[in-house]
Amino acid sequence: MKLLLRLSILFAALFQSSYSCNSKDKNTLLQIKKSFNNPQLLSSWDPQTDCCTSWTGIQCTNGRVTLLSMANDDNVFGHIPDQIGDLLELQSLEMSYMNLTGNIPRTITKLKYLDFLFLKWNRLSGPIPDYISELKNVTFIDLSYNKFTGPIPGWLTQMPKLQTFQIDNNSLTGSIPNSFGSFVGNVPNLFLSNNKLSGKIPESLSKMDFQGVDLSGNGFTGDGSMFFGGNKRTVQVYLSRNLFEFDLSKVKFGKSLALLDLSHNRIFGTLPREMTQLRLQRFNVSYNRLCGKIPRGGQLQTFKSYEFAHNRCLCGSPLKKAC
Repeated sequence: MKLLLRLSILFAALFQSSYSCNSKDKNTLLQIKKSFNNPQLLSSWDPQTDCCTSWTGIQCTNGRVTLLSMANDDNVFGHIPDQIGDLLELQSLEMSYMNLTGNIPRTITKLKYLDFLFLKWNRLSGPIPDYISELKNVTFIDLSYNKFTGPIPGWLTQMPKLQTFQIDNNSLTGSIPNSFGSFVGNVPNLFLSNNKLSGKIPESLSKMDFQGVDLSGNGFTGDGSMFFGGNKRTVQVYLSRNLFEFDLSKVKFGKSLALLDLSHNRIFGTLPREMTQLRLQRFNVSYNRLCGKIPRGGQLQTFKSYEFAHNRCLCGSPLKKAC
């Protein structure tokens, strides 16, 4: 019986390795290489070899290309080729840390199995296309460090499997859509820092249980406390360098909160004693309008004094100012 099992495993392994690159996928990859003027990054893409076993940045399943990764070469210029949409079994697409320009081609909507989309650190520009919403299996989108403009796309709420949307360090304008108070699937992590966003946060977001939110480096105003709640599972809230104004002493925190940056706002009140019960790994409330004694206990005294500095009248350790 054991011998039979071993033989069956060996046969399965040999059968799996016998798949060669699909000819249509291989031809598509060669067209993509040509569209980028045959860069050194893709020198291993030799027509005489098998794209599934010999080509850098390619992974296959049963002979079909399921992963394409091009990254870390600023000598790669041009637009994302339309041919990308012909890799019909693609699940993961990365084209990052290069010099890509233009926008995301509509042909990407042909990638019905796409799960991960990484296009960070390029020079992509224009509004984020609405047709991205047709990628219903995508869980992770990273478009950070580009030159995208226009509003935050409201259609994100219609992507049922989306878990993370990362668009930090672009030039988006406007406010957070009111539709973000209702997602058809997961409530995704939102990383929107260092754009040109402004306005008040819609009250509808108070119902949402975001695991991670980063709105740092924008021009948001009003109340930002709706991201907190005693029953929420939030881990990260970064609201620094905005114009938020709310009473911190009235805020209730979920026990999972570990990363908190509220610096450079107009937040007032005192630090709630329940902060000593949090397992904080990052903490900064500097440059606000907080007052009162810093509660002793937990992690608070492990942080540096500058992370409490430049408030109206905070006192106690780790600040040198006694109460």
